[in-house]
Amino acid sequence: MGDVQVQTTGEEQTTRRNFFVGAIYGMMGAISAALGVPALIYLLFPPKAKKEDQWVEVGDITRIAPNSPVEMTFRRTRIDGWKVISEKSTAWVVKSADNKITAFGPQCTHLGCAYHWEDGKNEFLCPCHTSLFGIDGRVLSGPAPRPLDRYETKVQGNKLLVGRLNASLEQKS
Repeated sequence: MGDVQVQTTGEEQTTRRNFFVGAIYGMMGAISAALGVPALIYLLFPPKAKKEDQWVEVGDITRIAPNSPVEMTFRRTRIDGWKVISEKSTAWVVKSADNKITAFGPQCTHLGCAYHWEDGKNEFLCPCHTSLFGIDGRVLSGPAPRPLDRYETKVQGNKLLVGRLNASLEQKS
């Protein structure tokens, strides 16, 4: 019996080693795609910011007495990237004698401290640095550099809606 020689052609035979090398490269490619595609989507396609103003219902304005500020609490939804946050916020709401509504932001314009209404003095007082504001939001005294910030407001029926908080641009006189 003679030795049988196997002739191989120019094509390589698939060996166990070649199969495992190909399988490892395939798994590495799949893992890279699984991690890389979401990262590229995150970098190349940022979330779309909402451009329209969001109006939030604050409360019933029929219960507000003229020229007597009331602190009203409401919930506002804020979108930060992909994260949606529901947060509690407040506004100081003033109804004038002619039923015009003004809603002030809750922070002092000096360092962002919370202020409150002083009934006896008819003014807003920031106790941290003694800034005083009139019922119209203008600075009466203290280190506050500008009047109180105001919310955009609109009334639907008896409900007060607030929009974006606008910083006051004028400086104290």
